[in-house]
Amino acid sequence: MKTILIIITLLAALGVYALLPGPSTNRAMDKHGEKNSMSTTALDTATFGAGCFWCVEAVFQNLQGVHSVVSGYAGGTVKNPTYDDVCSGATGHAEVCQIAYDPKQVTYPGLLEVFWKTHDPTTLNRQGKDAGTQYRSAIFYHNEGQKKLAELYRKELDSSKAFDAPIVTEIAPLTSFYKAEDYHQNYFNEHGAQPYCLFVIQPKVDKFKKAFKGKLKEK
Repeated sequence: MKTILIIITLLAALGVYALLPGPSTNRAMDKHGEKNSMSTTALDTATFGAGCFWCVEAVFQNLQGVHSVVSGYAGGTVKNPTYDDVCSGATGHAEVCQIAYDPKQVTYPGLLEVFWKTHDPTTLNRQGKDAGTQYRSAIFYHNEGQKKLAELYRKELDSSKAFDAPIVTEIAPLTSFYKAEDYHQNYFNEHGAQPYCLFVIQPKVDKFKKAFKGKLKEK
């Protein structure tokens, strides 16, 4: 895939990044889909869907500047869905990760670069053998700045033929986020010996670490 650094430079040149609000204005949502009561924070929030949230969580947990990654559900029509509800496809939710990050260490375009490079955004409702609307590629933006950055990034990737097929990533406002059940949190770190972790998640993490070796958290 063609380098995405050119696209990040283009975004900066167009001044879109200036549309993002300061970190104190962007608050995460809690498990009930409501914004939390904290009025000031040094962190910003991004919400991405890129297939199984165990994979997405494992990747972004290793990225420098990321404070926390919470697996959950977004983009659906039912309040407080369970994992079984989401897997049925009836609620319309996507498996997502909500990422709290320090914008002084990693920018939103930097997060988008990792997002685009660590899954296939050209397959509709599928990542590998994981199939269903809950596995769709999606960016749920928290503000207009994030929306414009995501839309312009997707447009430039398509126009530059960065992928062999058109991008099908959904870009939509985050209206609610529901934290997934506790057993889904920190999944790869706690269940690394399980077959799915060994044969699906580990290769993704290894590929990410090779591509972003200069942007990994220090152990």
